[in-house]
Amino acid sequence: MLLISTYLAPSAIEGIGVFAAEPVARGNLMWNLNPKFDVFVHPHEMEGLPAHMQDFITRYSYPHLEMPGVVIVDSDNGRFMNHSLAPNTDFRIFDKGYALVDIAAGDELTCNYHEFDPGFRGFFAVAPTKTNGRRARANGSARR
Repeated sequence: MLLISTYLAPSAIEGIGVFAAEPVARGNLMWNLNPKFDVFVHPHEMEGLPAHMQDFITRYSYPHLEMPGVVIVDSDNGRFMNHSLAPNTDFRIFDKGYALVDIAAGDELTCNYHEFDPGFRGFFAVAPTKTNGRRARANGSARR
């Protein structure tokens, strides 16, 4: 769950991104895992869902690092956070996200998917498959 005010807007990185609506000081906690807002989806729950919902979960989820097979779907703007190898957030602690630098209101929030998705292999080298303007991930899972 994002702990700061954010908004969605077109991203220079890809499609839609999440942007800070307020300044965030370096080191501040910006996100924490909260099961009331971050939905845990178990493998058996995916089977009965319509194909479009399975695609949605695959696109916007990331693995729960302490519960094998379970994926998490953020219910807030966090699911639109784009990947960067030089992010302004730190998600190396599984259930917390911190500002790596001072973030100004209006800055796009970025994270390194490798920090919380061990299966993330980067994006396709060929033209991406688009789903609602979002780039598909190489491992089939999605962004935080």
